[in-house]
Amino acid sequence: MKSTSLSLIAGTVALAAVTGFAALTAPGDGDTAQAKTAARLPVERSSLLCPAPGLSELSETTYTSFTPAGGGSGGEAGAAELQKATATTADGGKKDEKGKKEDDKGGKKADPGKPVVSLKEPGKPVTAEESGADTPALVGTATGRLAPGWTTQQTTMVEAGSARGLLGVSCTGPDTDFWFPAASTSKSREDYVELTNPDDTAAVADIELYGPDGSLKSDVGEGITVPARSGVPVLISTLTSEVTEDVTVHVTTRTGRVGAVIRTADEKTGSDWLAASATPTDTLVLPGIPADATSVRLVAFAPGEADADLTVKLMGKTGSFSPVGQNQLHVKSRMTAGVDLKDITKGEAGSLLLTPAKGGKHTPVVAALRVVRGTGDKQEVGYIPATGPVGARATVADNRDKGSILSLAAPGATATVKVTASAGSGGGEQTVKKYTVEGGTTLAVTPPVPSGLKGGYALTVETESGGPVHASRMLTVTQGGIQMFTVQTLSDDNGTVEVPAAEQDLSVLDD
Repeated sequence: MKSTSLSLIAGTVALAAVTGFAALTAPGDGDTAQAKTAARLPVERSSLLCPAPGLSELSETTYTSFTPAGGGSGGEAGAAELQKATATTADGGKKDEKGKKEDDKGGKKADPGKPVVSLKEPGKPVTAEESGADTPALVGTATGRLAPGWTTQQTTMVEAGSARGLLGVSCTGPDTDFWFPAASTSKSREDYVELTNPDDTAAVADIELYGPDGSLKSDVGEGITVPARSGVPVLISTLTSEVTEDVTVHVTTRTGRVGAVIRTADEKTGSDWLAASATPTDTLVLPGIPADATSVRLVAFAPGEADADLTVKLMGKTGSFSPVGQNQLHVKSRMTAGVDLKDITKGEAGSLLLTPAKGGKHTPVVAALRVVRGTGDKQEVGYIPATGPVGARATVADNRDKGSILSLAAPGATATVKVTASAGSGGGEQTVKKYTVEGGTTLAVTPPVPSGLKGGYALTVETESGGPVHASRMLTVTQGGIQMFTVQTLSDDNGTVEVPAAEQDLSVLDD
């Protein structure tokens, strides 16, 4: 999951003002301004955007919203709500409540009405359900003690059809720059970039595509208008005439900010969400490849001017090793590289570690895995993008009494983490368990379940010592004999920000 520092700017500014004022003191004789140590304080505001679930009338979507307990700001109760955005077609036309396109000039905007999801207290998740093809994107804000670490999971079940599958995504914060390796324009795929604008003014986005030979020519991917508080789907195959299996999608904004995520659908392996890769860096961790994966494809991209030579390692249960014949990956500058790792896990869950090859340049890259479980007509697909460490704290919502696997990977030093299973949305008491993850390994566990659980719950991972630790959660639901699954990565929730302290210095008023 990528960081959303832009969404924290308002909170940082507000906190800086409050902290600075509180630290002001009248200087005594001989006093001079002293810079105090910066403090880390909870954010006071955060934003989340959930994409429109899809186009299938058979879709059933569950939203699970949660804020960890104990990280709030002062005594302010605050609020955390997600409301429906206006559904918008890719050419700018609005849709009414029945899904019919309306003229952008004279058409009415859908009244968001009551919040779809409204969280009242930290430490206990709330859930909501929507169904059908016309469910729009959601736009939300959390304030006060509900802001630090606020997260929402969107999980959609489509039982049949070309879009069948279990589609899961952690709703994202708004940003201006996103990288998506592992998209495709192949004839068996139907991939949409879902853009959501949380603000009261229009945003303008550009979508660039890169294949194995470089940039894919596209004139219609530039200057895409995303109206205020609206969602716009863009079918990737309409942006270029070139057909290729591995495509890297780059979304940027000229004005404003958006949430961006890709909804993929494959005729044979079903559908799921592809979240953005972590910010380009020379070392990447892709955590939580299922033990029973039948196919794993790595897709990487080097956005800079230099090629990247990477060492590929799998961190398994007892240690790390490089797959025979696939221990090195050369990624040409601004070209997409894909390699089939097949059933690399061999029945043991693991995580992929990409590092600069010995003697090679430290070139930033982005990467993602396309993972398939099952065989024949029982196949199901999921995606694992490169993700940052859990840091101080990271959370994933929508866990159930069965079907969750938590993967913890320590690429460096041995680490200890605390995992908290929250109270259930319908009842139950939180449970805490600690795990030690040996350096260079992946620990895959069935996570703790709240005692007396009713409904869904959230998992919060905190690093207590050692590290760093990278994590993901796989959720599996068996439907029609198919083990449908989805994987969500966990990264630091940035629930606190560093705020410099200040002292009053009246000498600045002297002539």
